[in-house]
Amino acid sequence: MPRINYSPMAQVADDLSNLGAGTSLVARLVVIIVIAIAVLLVWISNLYLTERFTQETRSRAELRMALYSGNIAAEVQRTSVVPLLLSRDPVLISALNSGDFAATSQRLISIKDEIGAASLMLLDGDGRTVASTDRRNIGSHHRNMAYFVDALRSQETVYTTQRLETGGLQFSYSRKLESGKQGIGVIVVEVGLTKLEQKWAFAAEAIMVTDSEGMVILSSEPRWKYQTVDEALKVTNAPSAIERAIQATADWVPTSPAEAITQGHAILRLDGKVGFQGWRLTYFSTFASVRERVNGVLAIEIMGFSILVALVFYILSRRAVQQSNLFQRESIELRALNDRLSKEIEERERVERDLEVAEQSLAQSSKLAALGEMSAAVSHELNQPLAAMKTYLAGAKLLLQRHRPDEALSSFQRIDDLIGRMGAITRQLKSYARKGGEDLVPVDLREALSAAMSMMEPQLNQMEVKITQSVPRDPVMVLGDQLRLEQVIVNLLRNALDAMKELRNRELDIFMSIGETAKLSVRDNGAGIDDLDQLFEPFYTTKKPGDGVGLGLAISSGIVNDLGGRLIARNSASGGAVFEIQMPALTGKSKATAAAE
Repeated sequence: MPRINYSPMAQVADDLSNLGAGTSLVARLVVIIVIAIAVLLVWISNLYLTERFTQETRSRAELRMALYSGNIAAEVQRTSVVPLLLSRDPVLISALNSGDFAATSQRLISIKDEIGAASLMLLDGDGRTVASTDRRNIGSHHRNMAYFVDALRSQETVYTTQRLETGGLQFSYSRKLESGKQGIGVIVVEVGLTKLEQKWAFAAEAIMVTDSEGMVILSSEPRWKYQTVDEALKVTNAPSAIERAIQATADWVPTSPAEAITQGHAILRLDGKVGFQGWRLTYFSTFASVRERVNGVLAIEIMGFSILVALVFYILSRRAVQQSNLFQRESIELRALNDRLSKEIEERERVERDLEVAEQSLAQSSKLAALGEMSAAVSHELNQPLAAMKTYLAGAKLLLQRHRPDEALSSFQRIDDLIGRMGAITRQLKSYARKGGEDLVPVDLREALSAAMSMMEPQLNQMEVKITQSVPRDPVMVLGDQLRLEQVIVNLLRNALDAMKELRNRELDIFMSIGETAKLSVRDNGAGIDDLDQLFEPFYTTKKPGDGVGLGLAISSGIVNDLGGRLIARNSASGGAVFEIQMPALTGKSKATAAAE
């Protein structure tokens, strides 16, 4: 970059010292006028912008309060129709009449996942829990609970607020189940409002919801809950900035936004109705950003007037310049410099255009590569369900030819389950591509193994594999996603079958254990693994062309890592390969923590 000569500014300073008294007086008068106009404009701008930005802050706060109220009402009312639907569910009514509740809890769990409720319980006529999304509640008695007693007495859905032994509140809807116009049980649906409170914890404002008696039942600050509003506002040692502002505010008398700023009141309080059971929402926001925005605009104005004053000085100084030849030579140098800079700018613009074209080509290549990888992953993960569907279709055809429609219907049901599984797998593949995940829940590793073995049953029977299983009798609980764990186990079983394809005597050993870590090992008696270092790399495979694309173990390793565990591989001392899933066991305190979350 060429070096610019700033000698003309020194020459200007020398020329200014030679100006006469008349020129100096004019300059001073012009500067005074400009400063007076600047002070007046800044003062008017300060008043106008303060009022405008505070009104915008109030409008935005009113809009956010309306959104919070709408979210609360929508969350509560969304769950209100569920008890009506479940009270007419023939499966639940049949279970209460027959006393067979083997599959009822699993049905409630599947319904809970679909509707997004906190929990569901099915109570018999004596108030005993016969089915629940939380299996630990099965067998507990609720005969004296308000949601059970009120539901039996009413023909409509009953809403209750129950104080828990832990000190919290349970919001629930309940409804009576009838058989022959006689009440045989009660379905209880808990409304999950904890998610809203968790979201409020990250908001830049303070929120509290009071019931019809004026007690705080929901709040962004846990120490406000279960008190009146006046008691909650006396809480001390609040960590957040807005809570400190609340403590510093001596009174809550409503004032205009402009008065709140000028008098030092930095808190805006709004009250509104939620539209449910007499609930009210109290919303606190801060005016702290108003002064920052006003000061930003005022700083721009002051900068503009400073530039204007500098321009006035420059004009006056130009009149005092006597050495025009020097200025002329300086102008020639500056023009030459400008020409060189113009050429450099043109060159840089050309390079930037070339770079932009290269970046677009690279982005397109990356998109095509990602598309190819995802297509290969989808093909790989759907081959197993498609193969199973083909086997079940062949079996169903043979059963129909033999006039055994009931057994054929079972095959069709399995095909329908596999179709749902394929849809779930595609959703999981999308989640794998964007490195995201859903909330994890307690999962029994034994159930995941059982479901995977059921899916692989046709291939295991066809290849005549001798299977040895060692599984604990008690649940092996981990925090994860059962579908994704089943996907990993199916991939391991499929790899084991591929490794034993050429053998006559095929042996498959499956071992499960639990301690601080839950472990599931799958061992085959194949040839073992030659290259353990590259085994989990995408598109690495030892299979023949057309038999695999090398994505199964890469996807499985990614799933286990996302669930907090790890997938390892080694060669067995007795021959063959061993793949082992290791995940933190969910026992004792960790179960209580997972249930609370």
